[in-house]
Amino acid sequence: MKLLVTGGLGFIGSNFILYWLKVHPEDQIVNLDKLTYAGNLENLKTAEGNLNYSFIKGDIGDSKIVDQAMAGIDTVVHFAAESHVDRSITGPAIFVLTNVVGTQVLLDAAVKHQVKHFHHISTDEVFGALAINTPDKFSETTRYNPNSPYSASKAGSDHLVHAYHVTYGLITTITNTSNNYGPYQFPEKLIPLVVTNLLEGKKAPVYGDGLYVRDWLYVADHCRGIDLVLQKGKSGETYCLGGLTQDIANIEIVKKILKLMGKDEDQIELVKDRPGHDCRYALDWSKAKTELGYQPEHDFDTYLEKTVKWYTDNQDWWKKIKYAR
Repeated sequence: MKLLVTGGLGFIGSNFILYWLKVHPEDQIVNLDKLTYAGNLENLKTAEGNLNYSFIKGDIGDSKIVDQAMAGIDTVVHFAAESHVDRSITGPAIFVLTNVVGTQVLLDAAVKHQVKHFHHISTDEVFGALAINTPDKFSETTRYNPNSPYSASKAGSDHLVHAYHVTYGLITTITNTSNNYGPYQFPEKLIPLVVTNLLEGKKAPVYGDGLYVRDWLYVADHCRGIDLVLQKGKSGETYCLGGLTQDIANIEIVKKILKLMGKDEDQIELVKDRPGHDCRYALDWSKAKTELGYQPEHDFDTYLEKTVKWYTDNQDWWKKIKYAR
């Protein structure tokens, strides 16, 4: 099989490519990435000598490049996206261009080249927010209600993927996932930001009162989940992929990191909240478990310790990019 992976130099995309080359060594991968601030060639340094891996530098919004990249492709795994909520608040236009228009360009090329499977990676943020201290969870039947320019642009891309399935008969699947964490994540997101700040002798920043709740998914489990969707997923279906079964507030995440790193809780710094901050996300991933056999391999504490160790052991990687613009 020949796969086109978009955004393969980013956090999740690079982890997926490394996973796929290891688990499916007979397959070919074409990586299309614009190489923005969130993309890093070093993420896939170990793949450079693999004859089944190739890289194309290009924008998913460029129809000419996309058409060339799509030739001979069996399966598309579409990660490429602007994904940082804070950046979407200060500059929403690029989020619409990349996440909505870029997805439409890819879908057009997939139809033209008769791609056998188009898989689209989305987010639980398209569903909006849940109330704190409730048992409610998002599922595949939850109504879309995005609250930021980022989540609105991802919602738009989800709807386009579904529309191309219905209108053009394109075989599609969508995964809506929770907050990912693990190796190679750009240190603007909560977990790597806190870890790298502490390693630099700085405070651990937490928005507002720190009581916001997220569902956390270790990136390797996400990669395995996508693999299961590609193998067993039904065309036109959406699958929620989560990592937790109980809520953990952001402040508790930070306290766990402080304990792992031998730091006191006085290192926590509460900072001004961002506009439209969603209170709580929680995912019901029972459909993926029942239909696909999906389940995280380890618990959150085990994965968090592995993540802290990775950033501690790979300081050269993140120090090169943390303040680069």
